[in-house]
Amino acid sequence: MRRSEAKEIAQKITNTELKQMFDNARANIKNWEAVSIVNKSFTKGVAWNILAKDFDINHNYITLSKTNMIREFGEYLPEALKPIKNKIKNKIIPVHREPEFND
Repeated sequence: MRRSEAKEIAQKITNTELKQMFDNARANIKNWEAVSIVNKSFTKGVAWNILAKDFDINHNYITLSKTNMIREFGEYLPEALKPIKNKIKNKIIPVHREPEFND
């Protein structure tokens, strides 16, 4: 997810929806040693410990924090909050003719 999309979602999302995202991520992430999206020197596990381990549903998080949470674990957002992906245009099939040689 692009940073701009994550920021847009972060401005609207509630802490309850963030909690749902974290619950989905916790249940579905199989490889906690994968490289973090937010910081390439971290793994997903380290990012979890920083962003989600002590998540408090009653705390008012700043937009930057929520943006990083969404960038890292946004694939586990409830479907209604995920950004709409642009449809890939139909693949263009080129016109081809065998070359004609004048011998």
